[in-house]
Amino acid sequence: MSQSVLSLEGLSYGVPGRTLFDALDLDVKAGESVAVTGPSGSGKSTLLSCALGLVRPAAGSVKVAGVDIGGLRGAALARHRARCTGMVFQFGELLPELSPVDNVALAALLAGTDRKAAYGRARDLLVDLGVPLAQSSAELSGGERQRTAVARAVINSPVLLLADEPTGGLDEAAREKVADTLFDMPRQYGCGLLLVTHDPAVARRADRALILTHGKLEPTVDDQAGIR
Repeated sequence: MSQSVLSLEGLSYGVPGRTLFDALDLDVKAGESVAVTGPSGSGKSTLLSCALGLVRPAAGSVKVAGVDIGGLRGAALARHRARCTGMVFQFGELLPELSPVDNVALAALLAGTDRKAAYGRARDLLVDLGVPLAQSSAELSGGERQRTAVARAVINSPVLLLADEPTGGLDEAAREKVADTLFDMPRQYGCGLLLVTHDPAVARRADRALILTHGKLEPTVDDQAGIR
């Protein structure tokens, strides 16, 4: 059985007037993709923030690569996050004044990778993902920016890849290319993928599709029926 790369056990968390997680459990294994859907405000992005250690739950544990990140603080948490977790945001969050190569290599440099190795790896990833080696990221299309963001997220070979509405701002053609790229990552790199989305077509591409409802994660109707 594949190793667990993310384990959420008994997670409880709320905001004033609303419970987001009520003893929520989730296990994501290496090589597996899991998609989470749910209405706005249900806590999907907060779930990713818990996995990143940016939000600390009121109860329960968050283990990434077997380490309970609730016990990590400051530099130790940052090192573990840089080594084990990659993140793709909805709009890429690239630095537009930097080239795609610079944006991707920067993540490796911050993790302590040698400059030559970081830039070589960045170029290879971008070529593999079909991103032009432009002078600045501002020259890229929306889909190209998102594929650059995926390259940046995987350059340090994380065991866990997180994606927050990664296709939300894209047209249909770009959405399909970015989804192809993301769902290929677990197979190609052996990482676990946890993706949150409003798009049921994207969610159906995952190995498991779950819906966040009443503070817990339940299989979607399609997933229960075994539909892909």
